[in-house]
Amino acid sequence: MRLAPACYDLSLMDALLQPEVLWTLFVFTIVGWVVSPIVIPFILVRLPPHYFDERHPRTWMENHHPLLRWIGLVVKNALGLVLLLAGIAMLVLPGQGVLTILLGVALLDFPGKRQLERKLVGLPTVLRTINKLREKFGRPPLTVYGGSGDKVKV
Repeated sequence: MRLAPACYDLSLMDALLQPEVLWTLFVFTIVGWVVSPIVIPFILVRLPPHYFDERHPRTWMENHHPLLRWIGLVVKNALGLVLLLAGIAMLVLPGQGVLTILLGVALLDFPGKRQLERKLVGLPTVLRTINKLREKFGRPPLTVYGGSGDKVKV
């Protein structure tokens, strides 16, 4: 049986502990902590009430030139990926992790997306929080209907 050597290669750890890397992480954490409570509610309030309703098709930029739609799709998915990763990080860092993950998923395009969105938003605590925020800004509550037509109750 062979034992691991007493000294490990710490080059990766040394690279991560460089002052520039630590300052960059610090700045991103502060920006996420300050910006996410402003941007996330702004987006959630602007969603149409039937956004998570399977009975309403989503048409995004359908009346635009195909090249413009393609560029918009790439930008939307890139932003969704950034928000998804930031939301995952916010589960352990300051910020609104679950809501940021939800917005990231909402912007990404992948098979099974709508079912995952409905599952996340359909959590009673998440839906209640979003609808309280929407009520505060005079917006109607979100409705969440599944593919079978079942309405999610809060």
